[in-house]
Amino acid sequence: MKRTLVVAFSFLAFLTNLPSGFSDDAVFDISGNPVVTDRRYYILPAIRGPQGGGLKLAKTGNSQCPLTVLQDYSEVFRGSPVKFTVAEPTPLILTDSSLDIEFVDKPECAESPKWIVFLDNEIYTPYVGLSGQTGPILDGKFKIEKQGLGYKLVFCVDDSQNCFDIGRSDAQNGEDGRRLSFTQEDVFNVVFVQAFEDDDKVIKSVV
Repeated sequence: MKRTLVVAFSFLAFLTNLPSGFSDDAVFDISGNPVVTDRRYYILPAIRGPQGGGLKLAKTGNSQCPLTVLQDYSEVFRGSPVKFTVAEPTPLILTDSSLDIEFVDKPECAESPKWIVFLDNEIYTPYVGLSGQTGPILDGKFKIEKQGLGYKLVFCVDDSQNCFDIGRSDAQNGEDGRRLSFTQEDVFNVVFVQAFEDDDKVIKSVV
């Protein structure tokens, strides 16, 4: 059985066997464990295949530093792991938690590993990246909400009631991947997979 089907079946089994000891609002990884602040995770498409793979940082536009978050086209690419932080004293991530997302590792040229939303000066569209971008930054927090077979990422602007779903945009000018951006239609349906120190970036196929 191909890896794509194995992952899909595993996630469907996880959905029907959620632990009963946690809040209905808790966010769970693909193994059925609650997502917490002291672990690291890959963010992957809920349905594997043409949907692509994990997330990475890349150079876009005129930037000399990889500051833009892209989803890799390859379904076997795990991507770079992230961590979540919340203001609440509990480490448990809930679907209504206002949170920060950051890459476990950041480029030396980046000011911070924390995700931000910025406006691309050339396209004037909000994209997810790291601080150091030349465009204006939108102040706000991310949230995780239930969506389809998994979850979706949402960005809520500070001091307003405006929250925007995170989707994917086609590559610009030869970029090797899809940018994460605001959307009203193509929401990025994701799952969370716990990351470990000895993981390979590429998922090895099993038959």
